[in-house]
Amino acid sequence: MLRLVLLQLATTVVAGAIAGMLGGMHAMFSAVLGGLCCVVPNALFALRLFANVQKGAGANPMTFFIGEFIKIALTVALLAAIAWLYRDLNWLALIAGFIVALKSYIILLFRH
Repeated sequence: MLRLVLLQLATTVVAGAIAGMLGGMHAMFSAVLGGLCCVVPNALFALRLFANVQKGAGANPMTFFIGEFIKIALTVALLAAIAWLYRDLNWLALIAGFIVALKSYIILLFRH
C-alpha cells in the first residue's frame, strides 16, 4: 500500500511539473492539488488498514467499507474546498492531476 501511495505522490509531482510547463504556476498548483485530492485520502485509508492489522484485529470487512466511505467523502470534500478557496483554479489541470494520481497504479501493473 505504501508503494502505491508513494507512486501516486510521484505521479502527482510529475503531472504538476508538466502542467507548470504548459500552463504556468496556476496550472501547476491546480494539478498538484488535484493529485493530492486523491493521494491524501488514499494515504489515510492505507494507514487505517495498516493500523487495524497491526493491532491484531485482522481484516474486518466493516472497517474496510467504513474506511472506503470516509475516503470518498474526504475526496469530494477536498475537491469542493479547492474549488471554493482557490480563485485562480485551472480546472483542466486539476482534473488531469486527479486522474493521473487515480490511475497511477497502472504503472505498477506494467512493472511486473
